[in-house]
Amino acid sequence: MEKPVNTKETSFEVTASSSGASQLAIERGTEKPTRSGNLYSSLKKLFHDVVWTFNTASDGVQDWTPFFLVLSYFVFSTTIYMNATSGIMKVFWFLYLMTNTYIASATVIEAVMSTGAFHDAKKTVEKVAKKNWQFPTLDSDLLKLDIIIVAYLPNEQDIVMDRVTYLLEEIIYPRDKLRINLIYNTPYAIQPLEDELHELARRNPGNLRVIKVPNSTSKADNINYYCMMNGIDADVSAIFDCDHYPHPYAPRWAMERFAKDKSVDIVQGRCVILNANDNLMTSMIGIEFDKIYAVSHPGRAAMFNFGLFCGSNGYWRTSLLRELKMDDTMLTEDIDSALRAFGRGANAVHDLNVTSFELAPVTMSAFWKQRLRWSQGWVQASFRHMHLVWSRSPDSSKHRSLRQRFGILSLLFVRELSYYLITQYLCLVFSIVIIHFPKSGHELYLLLFFQYPVAWWLFLFSLFSFVGTLYVTLHFRSEFTRWYSVPIFAMSYPIQLVLTATLGLFGHARQVSKYVKWNPTPRG
Repeated sequence: MEKPVNTKETSFEVTASSSGASQLAIERGTEKPTRSGNLYSSLKKLFHDVVWTFNTASDGVQDWTPFFLVLSYFVFSTTIYMNATSGIMKVFWFLYLMTNTYIASATVIEAVMSTGAFHDAKKTVEKVAKKNWQFPTLDSDLLKLDIIIVAYLPNEQDIVMDRVTYLLEEIIYPRDKLRINLIYNTPYAIQPLEDELHELARRNPGNLRVIKVPNSTSKADNINYYCMMNGIDADVSAIFDCDHYPHPYAPRWAMERFAKDKSVDIVQGRCVILNANDNLMTSMIGIEFDKIYAVSHPGRAAMFNFGLFCGSNGYWRTSLLRELKMDDTMLTEDIDSALRAFGRGANAVHDLNVTSFELAPVTMSAFWKQRLRWSQGWVQASFRHMHLVWSRSPDSSKHRSLRQRFGILSLLFVRELSYYLITQYLCLVFSIVIIHFPKSGHELYLLLFFQYPVAWWLFLFSLFSFVGTLYVTLHFRSEFTRWYSVPIFAMSYPIQLVLTATLGLFGHARQVSKYVKWNPTPRG
């Protein structure tokens, strides 16, 4: 028999059920909002949209302002030459050609003077090799060494474990005097990699430290954190970017320089491109690095009597590094610290036996971002340290010679000025081509040389200087650089020269527009 319905009970249950549903709807936020709540929500969304639009527009303006500044520079300069008289054109043309001849002359002199450092390094290796790799300094007399690997983990998570393991297993140096320090930063946790790194440190308590730097946003922050740590007892601290493979004997060669000459404060080694054969761009970068690290740096050190820390594969006396630290407001904090060290009278030397292998960018986009950052960083450093040309050293016992002052002038002022001289000559040629496009070989000859005999002499002198520099580079090239890359480098050099000058202009434009973004170079 069916149970009779209790109307009162049913009514109560329905009411309770409705009340519960209403409460549940409120808890889930599905209840129809009030008019004031609707208005608040709309205003909040509008505010977020306005902020997003403003930030996007601001980023766009910051990104594109340097481009339009450089574009305006080229258009304005070309227009000026198109309206200049032939006499004014000839004056500018001679000025640019003479300056180019000076730069080419300085480059070939550096190349010639670098031969001494190259042959000395080669003889030193031969002597040690004949003694079955027994170095002059006894192991017991060597200084304590900290190797610092600086890493931005999101960018280098695929290579960091390999680099740390390599340093632990392959570096040939007394274990009781060597410690590897991985100093890294990351905006978010990367697991299980971080745990694996710390576990590796626990298995190597005396030789490996893995340190995550809190609130770090730069390489400078990481190095400064190391400098302020307690318990740093190393006599020398070597700085490496995470993509580097130091040669197993490289630390020993560097420490031999410190042992041989007590006045040495910094030893800068040679950086070699490991992936030089990946593609055409990396092969050109490989030649460029051979030219810079094996020729230009040692040659400049011999010619002007000063060396520079170049950012990686550099060995510092720890006391000096902890005193100077790094300036995190500078895009190229390494060059800034090198120039501050020079200003203090520090003695930096270049040693070709202190070799480290690194990776070049493999895409044009990565290359462009890296070089733009370097270019703007050099502008900052040049403006900040130009006073070294005329100011006195704070230590009266370390007098800055006239030769050193001229070298700094050439490095900071002439190098930055050369970007304008190269691009101005390019604009001059553009203006002539636009107005009087050469229709024959004779007209092209007049375009290039203005039919002046001295032009041939200056041109040929610059050409021979360039060939001489590349000849030295060919003989000093690394084992990863193939000989036929040098002729390709020579043929493409005019394009590279214009590209370098344009990058220099972008660096200036970025600095003028206060561009502040930092783009890490992709690793892998």
